[in-house]
Amino acid sequence: MTTLLDGYRDHIVAAHKQPLFLLLVGFITSFVFIRFSVRMIRAQVRWWPGNVTPGGLHIHHMVFGLGFLLLGGIGVFATYGGHPWIDWFGLAFGIGCGLVLDEFALILHLDDVYWSEQGRKSVDAVIFGILFTSLLLVGYVPLGVVPGEETRWGLITVISVNALASVITLLKGKVWTGLLGIMVPGLSWIGAIRLGRPSSPWARWRYAARPRRRARALRRERLLHRRADRARTWLFDLIAGAPDKVPANHPAAHRVAERMAARATAHLDAHAARALARRQARLADRRSAAAAGAVGRAGGAADPASGVVEAAPVRSRLAQQRRRTVRAGRSRAVAVTPTGLESRPARHPRLRTHTRRTGR
Repeated sequence: MTTLLDGYRDHIVAAHKQPLFLLLVGFITSFVFIRFSVRMIRAQVRWWPGNVTPGGLHIHHMVFGLGFLLLGGIGVFATYGGHPWIDWFGLAFGIGCGLVLDEFALILHLDDVYWSEQGRKSVDAVIFGILFTSLLLVGYVPLGVVPGEETRWGLITVISVNALASVITLLKGKVWTGLLGIMVPGLSWIGAIRLGRPSSPWARWRYAARPRRRARALRRERLLHRRADRARTWLFDLIAGAPDKVPANHPAAHRVAERMAARATAHLDAHAARALARRQARLADRRSAAAAGAVGRAGGAADPASGVVEAAPVRSRLAQQRRRTVRAGRSRAVAVTPTGLESRPARHPRLRTHTRRTGR
């Protein structure tokens, strides 16, 4: 115990990290408490108080989190960051972070998706916030560089390259590799070299015109990331509880599916859209060229100012006449003369045979 207290004084208090440490403590404590509370409410335990519903209005714990955030942020500016107020306001700010990020999915979707698959984004946001705060608490900058020492350009170059590799790794959808690579050089470099995940921004930007790489990324996603996703799902179920199993015909499932389909349509690749526009333009050019050639073969002339053909081909007029007769319910038989079109009712086959036999 004495060793822990001495380490706390040396590495936290003496390094002026106590407000950040209390922020992290409040962050973790509020998240654990609120997750325990909502799981007790979900299990309908009698001895645990339920939701806060004054007048029938359900108040989410995100509202209380916003209050703690305002208290901590405004309090630090009001007291000029002096001691011991900064420690207490850091603790309040951490409590607010835990309560707000626990409902991050609700803020993102503007829908109550707390116990659905989309609600797992809240757990991702909380773990990201806790890990980032912990990394700040470990050292001022990566690799343990302490301010005040003489400048070492080689170390600065390594830190810059490592930061760039971490950003590329995060853009490739490898969140944990990128975050851990901030403090562990080499880990983010491996993530930056390897293929990105198919749903990542990097894949949308770089693999749209490279179908082979996209196919390799999909194959690797199915083979390698399946086990990792199972372990992640098991861990999240243990921490935050399993989501509700919504039937496929449930209205909420239809609503989420429509939202995801609209989002996928909105993120249509620019390369595919331009290729489709080019194909449509070429098809329109071919059609116009074919129409101009048909007019030339028929001997017709077109007025370029009005865009109206003076003399249409005989076949085109024949097709128009057939459409008119079909709409009117008459027979389709027409006779074409050199001067134009003359409708002539068709004779019945039996009547023609009888006429030939009788000689009339």
